[in-house]
Amino acid sequence: MKLKIRNSKLPPSQRYGVAGEVRNSIGFTLFEIMLAVGILGMMSLAIFRFVQSNMIALNLSSDTAAADAQYDGLRDLLTMEWQSLSPFRANLTGEPFKLSDRERDEIKWNCSGGPALLTRYAPGNFTVVLRLQPENNKGGRLDLGFLRKAQATSDTAEARETWVPLIKNVTSLEISYFDPNANTWLPRWPGGRLPSLIKIAVGRADVAVPWETVIPLRRTPY
Repeated sequence: MKLKIRNSKLPPSQRYGVAGEVRNSIGFTLFEIMLAVGILGMMSLAIFRFVQSNMIALNLSSDTAAADAQYDGLRDLLTMEWQSLSPFRANLTGEPFKLSDRERDEIKWNCSGGPALLTRYAPGNFTVVLRLQPENNKGGRLDLGFLRKAQATSDTAEARETWVPLIKNVTSLEISYFDPNANTWLPRWPGGRLPSLIKIAVGRADVAVPWETVIPLRRTPY
């Protein structure tokens, strides 16, 4: 006995239901796409903030390193200059000053061509002052630098004062001198001989703690 299977006249949605279900499972719903886009957006924002914070930290670190290098160079420059001075010809003197509750000490000495003049080929003798000076007549920012002036007995024709800024935008300058005879630090140095040590404290505008260094001018017993 043979059975004949007649073609069913069911609608295509019922006839191919299995295939239809497979086709529907291959695609994504709108909610899934929006969820994926939201996750990618949050990941992108997190990566951007991470990179931005690291770039800011690197910039601050490089700025701090550059500022520290300026002060290290100042220490080396003053060390070379003051250790090369003659005790009798230099006539090194120091006076304490204060203006608007800010220390603005000055130290003065005589020298020929060398680190203080920023050249070895300057003829004659000069008087050099390490001091603070306003950046301009209108602003309140102070610069640390050398004020140079040729002495009257010098052979050079340059008799006017010249200002050489070393570090810009500082807040104060305090200088102390160690007297081995009194075994103490003095705020003023009268001249006639060189102190054993000179301590310099420079107020920085970028940090709260002032920069300090001690420069030996001759051998000490400690």
